[in-house]
Amino acid sequence: MLIRRNIADGDLAYFSTWSTIGTSIETLVKVEGHRWAIENSCETAKNELGLDHNETRSWHGWHRHVSLVMLAFAMMAAIRHHANSARPPKTMRGAKKARPRRP
Repeated sequence: MLIRRNIADGDLAYFSTWSTIGTSIETLVKVEGHRWAIENSCETAKNELGLDHNETRSWHGWHRHVSLVMLAFAMMAAIRHHANSARPPKTMRGAKKARPRRP
């Protein structure tokens, strides 16, 4: 049994694991950590981008809807990553070097 505590609000999530004998706790935590990240991504796609707002009656319609939502999610993640990255140091733009005066 793994217990995960959410750092933001302190909520606990419980998860029973099944693995081969000899699997280290570090490996279990690493694998389950990826699973929780995927679940959080799917929940974000449902809440923010309407992944669950689909009433198509064909596989083609469903596939198009999910493909577009996943593309929007990837773009949102890339923009968020770029916005949160460290900014380059400021430089003087357009500043002209002082020219010596001619006599």
